[in-house]
Amino acid sequence: MIDLLPTLFAPDDDPWLWLEEVEGEAACAWAQARSDETIAKLADARFEADRAALLEILDRPDRIPHVTRQGGLLYNFWRDADHPRGLWHRTTMESYLGAEPEWEILLDIDALAAKEGEDWVWSGAMTRPTHDRTLVRLSRGGSDAGVLREFDIGTCAFVADGFVLPEAKGGASWLDDDTLLLASAFGDGNATKSGYARTVRLWPRGTDPAEAAILHEVDVESMACWAWFDRENSDIVFGEQVDFYNTVISIGDRSGPKTKIDRPTDAGTSWSRGFVALRPRRPWTVGDTTYSADSILVTSREAYLAGARDFRVLFTPERSKALQGQFWCGGDLVISVLDDLRPVFLRAVPREDWRIEEIAGLPSIGAVNLWPLDSDPLESTGELAALSETPIASPQLSLLEPGVAAPTPLRRAPAAFDPRAAVVTRHDAVAPDGERIPYVQIGPPGETGDAPVYMTGYGGFRVSTLPYYSATRGKLWLEKGGVVVLTNLRGGGEFGASWHEAGRREGKARSHDDFAAIAADLVARGVTRPQRIAAEGGSNGGLLIANMLTRHAEKFGALFCTIPLVDMRRYHKLLAGASWIAEYGDPDLPEDWAFLQEISAYHNVEADRAYPPILIATTRRDDRVHPGHARKFAAKLQALGYPALFYEPASGGHGYGKDNAEVARFAALGMSFLRRAIGWEAETGTIG
Repeated sequence: MIDLLPTLFAPDDDPWLWLEEVEGEAACAWAQARSDETIAKLADARFEADRAALLEILDRPDRIPHVTRQGGLLYNFWRDADHPRGLWHRTTMESYLGAEPEWEILLDIDALAAKEGEDWVWSGAMTRPTHDRTLVRLSRGGSDAGVLREFDIGTCAFVADGFVLPEAKGGASWLDDDTLLLASAFGDGNATKSGYARTVRLWPRGTDPAEAAILHEVDVESMACWAWFDRENSDIVFGEQVDFYNTVISIGDRSGPKTKIDRPTDAGTSWSRGFVALRPRRPWTVGDTTYSADSILVTSREAYLAGARDFRVLFTPERSKALQGQFWCGGDLVISVLDDLRPVFLRAVPREDWRIEEIAGLPSIGAVNLWPLDSDPLESTGELAALSETPIASPQLSLLEPGVAAPTPLRRAPAAFDPRAAVVTRHDAVAPDGERIPYVQIGPPGETGDAPVYMTGYGGFRVSTLPYYSATRGKLWLEKGGVVVLTNLRGGGEFGASWHEAGRREGKARSHDDFAAIAADLVARGVTRPQRIAAEGGSNGGLLIANMLTRHAEKFGALFCTIPLVDMRRYHKLLAGASWIAEYGDPDLPEDWAFLQEISAYHNVEADRAYPPILIATTRRDDRVHPGHARKFAAKLQALGYPALFYEPASGGHGYGKDNAEVARFAALGMSFLRRAIGWEAETGTIG
């Protein structure tokens, strides 16, 4: 008799719990054996050619080096074939504008890993205001947890008696040259249920971090806490991240928080050069005035802290105009908007009574990303870096200077693939509840009714999916003549707060139905048939793909489910899962489990169902979404007799690999599986 456990009738009777032991001997042996079987099945000559081609693209020496400026110099982290783990280096603006910049190497991660015998992966650096020393963050295998080590930029060496913090989630920030604000889960009792820091400690140089004085402490049920030194106002800013969308902010000093900022806990709040900006997530009533969700409100920081609530409204959303975000740059407020999915950026200038103008010269299609060129806001003169791209046009990096009418192009990435005269078109599917769900289709013009289609989506955490350039999709799907579909599901942020709310908690199943509706629309429009539709999604998108298997199996020919959430009964007990209760709901509450059970693919798998082929992949070093989700899902499917494939490399973190070689292998394996499973490529002999 086939064991169906766990089921909706016995959700806690789980025979596969042993696979949650991340480094358990039996669990690792199972994962390795299943991974070996997948490699043996899929690693044929075409896979190897795809892997090599993708790796060559990822390692190209003429890629764009993305930079930020600190102390007048441009810093970049770079990986290539000779430096797979990467180099942290810097150059001058003059050199960067040349054809081949001259870089000063500060830290070679490959050399460091070899010297110390560690699987080091670069996770960033936090430089102090004098730009002479930094806190380098390194992780093992790409995990979120990492170590902190003080590094002298002038001598390009770690400080012998400097700050060193053992591996943990969280980090530290500079208070002064000899003191750090430590917000780390390191040490007993210093982690929340989500695995993040629950204390902020004052850590003087030369002392034991475990004995650092606690300045701020939050409840273990909160998501996290943090602190940073506001040099502009000489304050320490303390934050309690209550959940994913709510934060309590206080201002204090070296003795701890003193004044709680009176604001809705869900309102994004930032300040610069005497002004404060707020962005409420829900409607906010102040006196006789109600400000809409996603409006941008500004006022004097001093007046606000004194209790005044006289706001200037800089932006009010409309049905087609959705706020994406805002940030300060050189004292100006830059506002990011999607106007019916068209990227628009506004610059609001407080020195001119909040004059608002659209930043000119940026593309109106595709994906555009802006950020301050200077990482230190007190050094910023208002210059912005802009990266623009479309699904078939490689990214271009430009510089936007205040007062200059048009962006200055700096570099364009080389083409990673031949789009084969592909066209980009936008369409709308109709969801079961009547909502119109946009999607972008890229591929050959015309409808054949049999096109090999690759679909992907996310639909969560208010993340907007824009049509960006992808070497993987381009080289391994478009260039081969296939069709790519990028979806804008509810739960994302493409149409603002209401779009996100519609796909959150009990609306998450609605988000999944949106994806299925797009698959059906592709068939109705004559683009393809269900057996020719392949779909991929990762993380929250992995939850999406798992539900396509259990809830919409008839609409797909193959599924690639990566670093996924699958077990929604126990997700909040696994690693960072508790931090996502605000997005999904709490399975310990009967009223929440009532809707969560609908999307817990792990519990909804049934025997004798016609499921499409699926490859489930994770990484052992993913300490955000527990690899047990993927392991248990694959094990249960296989126990029920389904030929589900599984792949788990030993490193990679919450992604497809810790270096370009691992990313290329992971991606090529998935694409090879999808093409073969939908009948686009025939089976061939493996390469051993």
